[in-house]
Amino acid sequence: MGKAEASERVRNEWLRRVDAEYRSTAAAATMALWLVQIAASPDLVRAALRIAREELEHATLSHLVYVAAGGSGGLELDRSALEMPRTAGEPVENDVARLCVDMFCMGETVAVRLFGELRRRCDVPVARRALDRILRDEVGHREFGWTLLGWLLESPPYGARVRALVEGELDASLDRIRALYGMAPGATPEALPRDDARWGLMPAARYADLLRTAFERDYVPRFARLGIQTRLARPPVRG
Repeated sequence: MGKAEASERVRNEWLRRVDAEYRSTAAAATMALWLVQIAASPDLVRAALRIAREELEHATLSHLVYVAAGGSGGLELDRSALEMPRTAGEPVENDVARLCVDMFCMGETVAVRLFGELRRRCDVPVARRALDRILRDEVGHREFGWTLLGWLLESPPYGARVRALVEGELDASLDRIRALYGMAPGATPEALPRDDARWGLMPAARYADLLRTAFERDYVPRFARLGIQTRLARPPVRG
């Protein structure tokens, strides 16, 4: 098989991933701080700090792919997107629960499926190395989220309040991730050039397919095991 040419789409996508990994680094670091503030288990604090380091490494690896694909210049980060503001008038554990559900339970859970698919057809060495590392770490990030949520729900001082908060806001959270990854109604699935797939990209339609799988096989059973009662937003649909 010949050399895979890197398109502008490849460069843009890997640069976008650098940006996303920086935002994940900021979120994990904030989570570590908030866990300290609520006197969480030291194991949970250490895990959040480890995840922040791993997300930063993912950003570095993604930038190496961007450069290998012909990209140049630095990344212009939206600094406001790196801020994790506290909710005014609410206790810290409420925001811990929100970030846990949105970023880790939902975001990292579907990320395992997404990166697994991106890796499947990727054979450009620098991109494959990045995806191998990211996928391995994402599994741990996913499990951190569900472990932390379970700990929050069972914590005597605020477990009942956290449960009510999660049940009250979960449908909106699921709708947000559905809008992020689902295809717009009536959208036409696009073909992806083979070389782009070899650089670790996939068609937009596959994101919607994999999110549907995450709804059915991950979100529904995992929340049910924690006794979370919610309507559960409809899974993503294809146009």
